[in-house]
Amino acid sequence: MDELLQSAVLAAQAAGAILRKYYKQEYRISSKGPNNPVTSADFEADAFLKETLLRIRPDYGWLSEESADSAERLSKERVWIVDPLDGTQEFIAGRPEFMVSIGLTENDQPILGVLYNPITDELFSAQKGRGAFLNDRPIHGTKTAQIRAAHLIASRTEIAAGLWQSYLHYFKTVEPRGSVTYKLAQVAAGKADLHISLKPKNEWDVCGAHCLLNEAGAKMTERNGQPITYNRANPLIPGGVIAGNNQLIKQVYKIPFTDIWN
Repeated sequence: MDELLQSAVLAAQAAGAILRKYYKQEYRISSKGPNNPVTSADFEADAFLKETLLRIRPDYGWLSEESADSAERLSKERVWIVDPLDGTQEFIAGRPEFMVSIGLTENDQPILGVLYNPITDELFSAQKGRGAFLNDRPIHGTKTAQIRAAHLIASRTEIAAGLWQSYLHYFKTVEPRGSVTYKLAQVAAGKADLHISLKPKNEWDVCGAHCLLNEAGAKMTERNGQPITYNRANPLIPGGVIAGNNQLIKQVYKIPFTDIWN
């Protein structure tokens, strides 16, 4: 696993260099649907990661936001789950709140995570049973015990759309931030107490960060409290996610959220 982790770190840094090459420069932008842009930087980083990681372990499965999916991965014990550029809207807007996200699962559970912000040079890494790190320094989630004392980071898009207006009073502060992977990494590093997504997410959005949170002493579940497993036929996590320490998460379950699907 140490060798695998180091390989994933090097791959994330190299993919980050690809994104940095395009950042605030010219590149192609297309759309995969409403509010779901994709750029030539996404595709180039994805192609690099797929070639690199599957060359290292050709027997592993592959699931990525920007690659064509294959049912072949469902029979694999270990699967790379990757988002080559989580936070494409932030990338396009020139905000340094996006990440390369590499996760590895074994029997549907996260066992390795590497997240890299190539603009701030923040490298988050974790492997099961070995702790979580930011630029080689150990990190831990917060121990804030009361939700009314909690600092929540939430989607900039969700806040701008007014989706949080009914829930702001539950928390001490609510801060907008881009990239779900980046928000989850901030929770793992103790820079925020909670992240909650009101909209559905996909496995590639959260897999690498899930391992990081586990190893930092935090927790992540679906918003309805269900555990998150990986390498499912449909990678959608329909209820969104909650990440934070166990005490806070139990209090979040009691908030009467309205389900949002669009």
